[in-house]
Amino acid sequence: QVQLVESGGGLVQPGVSLTLSCVASGFSSKYYVIGWFRRAPGMEREGLSCISRTGDSTYYADSEKGRFTVFRDSVKNTVYLQMDSLKPEDTAVYYCAATEDHYYCSGDVMGKMVYWGKGTAVTVST
Repeated sequence: QVQLVESGGGLVQPGVSLTLSCVASGFSSKYYVIGWFRRAPGMEREGLSCISRTGDSTYYADSEKGRFTVFRDSVKNTVYLQMDSLKPEDTAVYYCAATEDHYYCSGDVMGKMVYWGKGTAVTVST
């Protein structure tokens, strides 16, 4: 059974950087993709980025391209989302999600996530 556990959220001031972690385990397929999403208060869930199991395929939503970086540590089975220059509008619950049997990451694959973590809350405020 796939399990995803996010961590790293908290209260931060505008302009700082924050890195979220997602520990992933239980995959039965050789290929899988892990994505990052967020849901701001009163808003729809938004896809941010994803990365393939090998790390050689990544995708970023246009809205956050350049400020967010996704990367992984295969030894630790952990995927990270580094967020720079945080803004109050980045306040949200951040989720990692996964889907199997996909080698490449893309916007289309972002819509095919099956497994979800419980989320970690990020608040950007003075």
